[in-house]
Amino acid sequence: MKLKHILIFSLAILVGTQAADAQRKTKLTETVGSNIQAPEGKFIKRKVAIGRFSNETTYAKGIFYDKENDPMGKQALDILSSKLAASGKFLLLERNDIASLLEEVKKGDSELNTIGADYMIIGSVTEFGRKNIGKSGIFTSTKTQTVEAAVAIRIVDVSNGLIIYSDEGKGQAEITTKTTFGVGGKAGYDATLSDKAISEAIGQLVENIINKCSDKPWRTYFINYDSDAIMIGGGSSQGINTGDTFAVKVKGKKVKNPQTGVMIELPGKQIGTVTVEATAGETPETEFSVVNYQGETINTSKLTDYYIEEIK
Repeated sequence: MKLKHILIFSLAILVGTQAADAQRKTKLTETVGSNIQAPEGKFIKRKVAIGRFSNETTYAKGIFYDKENDPMGKQALDILSSKLAASGKFLLLERNDIASLLEEVKKGDSELNTIGADYMIIGSVTEFGRKNIGKSGIFTSTKTQTVEAAVAIRIVDVSNGLIIYSDEGKGQAEITTKTTFGVGGKAGYDATLSDKAISEAIGQLVENIINKCSDKPWRTYFINYDSDAIMIGGGSSQGINTGDTFAVKVKGKKVKNPQTGVMIELPGKQIGTVTVEATAGETPETEFSVVNYQGETINTSKLTDYYIEEIK
């Protein structure tokens, strides 16, 4: 009888231990950008509009599929927005007029451009799939759910309509459940796996997005120049403060690359500086700065021939 009690007690310990190990576990590689810190020192935030994030896969596209309200595209857009916002280097503009955004980018003309952003990001979920793998033993059985996703993005420089960065990231997430003698975790499909796989794919791209959008000096334009006030676009939410000084440049001429047919603007010539005296505006789209200008005479009838640039 003592031997029987010992065997029963040992079996109970074994089952309890295995059941504890049967908890659901998520395997997810730490993504780039998840620990991005806000920039130190002086930095002018770039305005970014995410123009479109589409689902190019066949997943979840039934007879009643609505392309304009695709949940996976919306999911990817939200994840990218949160990661970019967490970097502290961007002002994200909420834009619903997608068709107008894309049309303005095709024009590639800052005189006509009404996007109100420095860069526009266009993205898509290019791959998405899930699979279940099960293993059964004498005493235990396991089930692993795996989701794989791939995300492609393009960054467009709004000032000229050129794509400055294009890349694709891939991510994977999985959950394993284990049972021993029928005791342990049991689960259907975990919908959060898609979030994690897409997040990992996007996380691989975030650092490069930040670097590409930060490489080029920040630029803005005159929005008013008369005896009442000299004003430029941009304000306090971007990190512009009273006393900041920027270079004023006249645009270089445009030449066509004979190999690509693309018009290229040559580097501009600095003709003066502006110093910020005050900032105003209620939203990132309507903010402006009142400045004092020193330098060569400005042709006020052709303000679009000039731009204001960050001094690095």
